[in-house]
Amino acid sequence: MNPYGYGYMAMPSQGPRPGQGPGAAPAQPVVEESYIENIFRLNRGKMTTLYTTFENNKEWNAKVFRGRIESAGRDHLILSDPSTGRRYLIPLLYLDYATFEGEIAYEYPYRG
Repeated sequence: MNPYGYGYMAMPSQGPRPGQGPGAAPAQPVVEESYIENIFRLNRGKMTTLYTTFENNKEWNAKVFRGRIESAGRDHLILSDPSTGRRYLIPLLYLDYATFEGEIAYEYPYRG
């Protein structure tokens, strides 16, 4: 591990990474951690209400978006409003919280 906290990075002169190459044990499956974008992905297709705050905005400081979750990325969410057909690309940076109707699909990866 380097002093910046990054994991092992193989350089061409260093050979294969640990766990790779002949006779190496198979790689372990990647466990997805519990981040908000993953919770939105698990709830794709559900209606949600997003409460957002946009600091230093003279037109509107706080805004509420309501719609169906179409997609979620690491830093954004795409909602579609079924009543208007409008789609919103919302940076998660501005998200305060979200509400859902009914249960929220949620899987915490480290259940004991």
